[in-house]
Amino acid sequence: MIENNLSISEKSCSLKEVLDIIGGKWSMPIIYILSKGKMRFKELERSVEGINTRMLVKELKNMEANGIVSREVFATVPPTVEYTLTPKGEKLLPSIASLHQWGQEFASGM
Repeated sequence: MIENNLSISEKSCSLKEVLDIIGGKWSMPIIYILSKGKMRFKELERSVEGINTRMLVKELKNMEANGIVSREVFATVPPTVEYTLTPKGEKLLPSIASLHQWGQEFASGM
């Protein structure tokens, strides 16, 4: 077993907090897709394969509340809404890329 220098306390585990925010099935795919730039709701819905409207709304609200995604509403008829990653959300991209690489190396054979 590899020894590491991580000190994880059950009472103040930031990893648990991170997983509460982005640990859902759809969070990382949404963040990855938004890394390509601004997207309107329907574009995002079409880009995330397998997600339904209700779940996308729920995930986007959660990520907006946690400062990962910003939402901009335009006064048009019908209303136009665009989503982008915040600087806080963009800081997740290297970690998501590392997880993606790990998955390609190790999870594909499972």
